[in-house]
Amino acid sequence: PRASIGWWTHRLIEKGVAHEPLVQVFGAPTLRFRDPDGMMLALVGVDVGDAEGWASSEVPAEHAIRGLHGVTLLLDRAEATAAILTEVLGLEEVGREGNLIRFAGSAELGGLVTLRAVGGFLPGRPGAGSVHHIAFRAADDAAQAAMGRALAARGLHVTEQRDRQYFRSIYFREPGGVLFEIATDAPGFAVDEPIEALGQALKLPAGLEPHRAEIEAVLPKVA
Repeated sequence: PRASIGWWTHRLIEKGVAHEPLVQVFGAPTLRFRDPDGMMLALVGVDVGDAEGWASSEVPAEHAIRGLHGVTLLLDRAEATAAILTEVLGLEEVGREGNLIRFAGSAELGGLVTLRAVGGFLPGRPGAGSVHHIAFRAADDAAQAAMGRALAARGLHVTEQRDRQYFRSIYFREPGGVLFEIATDAPGFAVDEPIEALGQALKLPAGLEPHRAEIEAVLPKVA
């Protein structure tokens, strides 16, 4: 919540988390910091309405995080990527501020994509502190196929559809080099367990099931 950004600033100080000075980005108070792997994250204060958050014994409900705000892509140039976002993926440009261009989809939470054109930025590389890809939704196979054809018509290489059990995906690198995924809504995460049980057990693709014991042994505890 917008009014909670001060509470979160105090919490980062209390926990010894290094962070940048509070800034305003598109009118929203934004508190940037890095996770233990060096990836840049930010807490963004917004008007949350009636959305519920993740309260805990340490985080009161009125200050709880409500969800993902969006993602920022660091690019050499923004124009070609912007065209993909608007003409293929259906996002709408909603604002410009300095070297930032912001786009919005239909999702209430997590539907913002911000392009930051920095010029001469280092090319992406895999490893700790980086994001592997950005995923976008398609209602069904037909909508996904239409996007794939539109991308191919622009000279971009699109992978074959890959079955991810809970959704079906295609992948491509947008003109700025960021790996994008387009995933179908169907069949959904409730395909192999009831909705009320989601997130309580580790689910593995069939090919990794024989290695369950060794995978579980190295996973960090999250609760």
